[in-house]
Amino acid sequence: MPWNIPIFLTWIRVLLIPVFTVLFYLPENWLDPQTVNWAAAFIFALAAITDWFDGFLARLWKQTSDFGAFLDPVADKLMVAVALLLLVSLNRTYVIFAIIIIGREITISALREWMAQMGKRGSVAVATIGKFKTAAQMVAIFLLLAGLHDFYGVNLIYLGNILMFIASVLTIWSMFYYLKMAWKEFKE
Repeated sequence: MPWNIPIFLTWIRVLLIPVFTVLFYLPENWLDPQTVNWAAAFIFALAAITDWFDGFLARLWKQTSDFGAFLDPVADKLMVAVALLLLVSLNRTYVIFAIIIIGREITISALREWMAQMGKRGSVAVATIGKFKTAAQMVAIFLLLAGLHDFYGVNLIYLGNILMFIASVLTIWSMFYYLKMAWKEFKE
């Protein structure tokens, strides 16, 4: 297993998952609920930033590796899945959004693995729509984790769920886009 700063940042993201999760299961008298919400939101934001930063540095420093290419999406999907499950359990978002997003991630991960085995991983490489989906999803999760109904007159839960709806639509759209790209390879 290679060690470099991009892989180290990815491992930090993996290690933040239990820290992030435990916050919501601490005894109630340890931290007030809004402190837990903000701490979780900022840990999630830190993880999202390391996701962008590790990929940027890996490309900049030419430190890409097969292990990094494997670990990075696993870390991303775990963080998002855990956050969505926590948000559903806290009644801050809808189960359907979690089902759509997690289901798509599993489907596309399996599709990418299958295409990689066929030597055609590039045909399902990340597209612009996937980047828009990720941006909407990350901002939505951050807002929902903050958990405020009134933040300077803005209902973050409501706004987060609007963005989660947008992310879910983009999730379905991007899934069909990737399936269409893969279908072209199957037909050949």
